[in-house]
Amino acid sequence: MLAYYPAKPSFPSRKWVTRSVKKREFRSAETMICTSRKAGLHSTQRTKTTMNPEFDEIRPYEPEEVPGIIEELLHDRQFSLVMKSLAPWLPKTLRNGIIRLVLRGVKSPQDFQLRMMKPVVQMLMWRTTKKHDFTYDQRLEKNHHYVFLSNHRDIVLDSAFLDVMLYQNGFDRTCEIGIGDNLLIYPWIKKLVRLNKAFTVRRGLSPKEMLRSSILMSNYIHFAVNEKGENVWIAQREGRAKDSDDRTQEAVLKMFAMGGEGSLIERLKHLHIVPLTISYEYDPCDYLKAQEFQFKRDVPGWKKSKQDDLDNMKTGILGRKGNLHYEAAPCIDEWLDTLPADMPKQEIFAAVAKHIDKEIHSRYRLYPGNWIAYDEIFGTPGANKDKYSDADIKTFEAYVAERIAKVRVPNPDNAFLRERILTMYANPVRNYLAATAEAESGK
Repeated sequence: MLAYYPAKPSFPSRKWVTRSVKKREFRSAETMICTSRKAGLHSTQRTKTTMNPEFDEIRPYEPEEVPGIIEELLHDRQFSLVMKSLAPWLPKTLRNGIIRLVLRGVKSPQDFQLRMMKPVVQMLMWRTTKKHDFTYDQRLEKNHHYVFLSNHRDIVLDSAFLDVMLYQNGFDRTCEIGIGDNLLIYPWIKKLVRLNKAFTVRRGLSPKEMLRSSILMSNYIHFAVNEKGENVWIAQREGRAKDSDDRTQEAVLKMFAMGGEGSLIERLKHLHIVPLTISYEYDPCDYLKAQEFQFKRDVPGWKKSKQDDLDNMKTGILGRKGNLHYEAAPCIDEWLDTLPADMPKQEIFAAVAKHIDKEIHSRYRLYPGNWIAYDEIFGTPGANKDKYSDADIKTFEAYVAERIAKVRVPNPDNAFLRERILTMYANPVRNYLAATAEAESGK
């Protein structure tokens, strides 16, 4: 990682400092490269496949495109400003030299993830979480490829954390990532996410355009899993569930079924869908979501701006998250085989969405704040007192008050904002209790 110096260093001379930074940074970069090469069991050479040219408008970069795109990023003014904010004491030529050294030998987006993004994401894990863990059904094969369909908490990090966890647990591929084009605000962001194995999910289309876009994306996802040999991550719904009431949109499943061959059930099985649960102890964007709720309540027609999206991305990346838990359920292929062959299509989509929701909800990891919020919003205060202590109540109440104080709206409605934030933390408990009760009843 880049070395850090205080604002007023007590070194003998500016020249000495510059030499020291250069030595330390290049030594750090060389160490990173050596470590990455030593751990190169997940390196990049894949069998070349014939890709439909129509995929060009949405796909990640191909290996032969990577070196040129890296050079374009290094010469992009806005990207340089972002890099400068991370290491303001380094001159541009030295920063770019370090990046080139780190990325030397990168031949594919997977290489880029492991060489550049993995150390950054690991640093964020260290800085913004207390601890993190990943559990998964042991029947998942590490050299097999799946569509991980998850609830959605953070715009940027949901998939980035998953990539690191898959790598750390020996899976042979990280994920290609579905990301909405509404978030690709600047050209450098689009280039960076495509380097990071992202494919584009188009938003704000007419019904005719949406149909074409959905067919194209479905065909691409089938191609990525079954011909490219990639894992794929995609959220269970368009956008984050602002109130944390995580529900799979049937539209996502219908999009999956537009590609592939065979019956509806066979098309879904071709993707090897794995429900994935993401649990944050604290959501860094909770106060921004509450703020959005009040704007929508008070200002008819209010819509988020590009700056709002940037604020959410920055806050989600840098904000504290407490404990972090990822849990992957069994692949749903075997369950799909239990559905009647003559089941109507609409009933299939409803049943699959319900099954995925149950798999996600039953795997939440719940924290004291979740139970405290649930008791206040949906139950009787103190009803689940065995789940938390008086100290937990004091800590969580202080946390909620601090979040409300961060909201920036005209005439803030503190009671409304509190209710919105508490509901975000209470809904996972409500859905967990419903899912586990259903499982115990054998339904």
